[in-house]
Amino acid sequence: MKTKFSIFLFIIPLLSFCQSEMDKAIHKYNEGSVEYIKVDQLAQLKTTGKNIKLLDTRQASEYSISHIRNAIYAGYDDFKLKSIQDKINTQDTIVVYCSIGVRSEDIGEQLQKAGYKNVFNLYGGIFDWVNKENQVYNQQGEPTEKVHAYDLFWSKYLKKGQKVY
Repeated sequence: MKTKFSIFLFIIPLLSFCQSEMDKAIHKYNEGSVEYIKVDQLAQLKTTGKNIKLLDTRQASEYSISHIRNAIYAGYDDFKLKSIQDKINTQDTIVVYCSIGVRSEDIGEQLQKAGYKNVFNLYGGIFDWVNKENQVYNQQGEPTEKVHAYDLFWSKYLKKGQKVY
């Protein structure tokens, strides 16, 4: 019994050490009220041909630098459900994202309250999407390395791509 307890005391600090800085930020700032979808799960879903609606919940200046292909601009400060209702319906699988998944949780909650059933929050947001070497696109629909890093505090979570402020 003493051995099991010693192993337990060793493993707990090890697990928290292995947790990434981004994981810590997500858990600190999010409530987990919108179910997460991981980047690799979304990338796989996109290859199945399933109709997924991506909503970019960042500001227009961030979206215009780059976004995930076919993402619909939804905004954050200026988010209005009316502005996207003709592009989504309550039965769609909707994935909301922002820089790492904090602002998108807020928009996901609003969608759920409005009756949307299949709403997911992209865990790690566009930063994790790029960090895992998935492509983003500029306003002209061309691939780009540029990613709006929001500000100096949040930019530390973007490890790949070209940071733009």
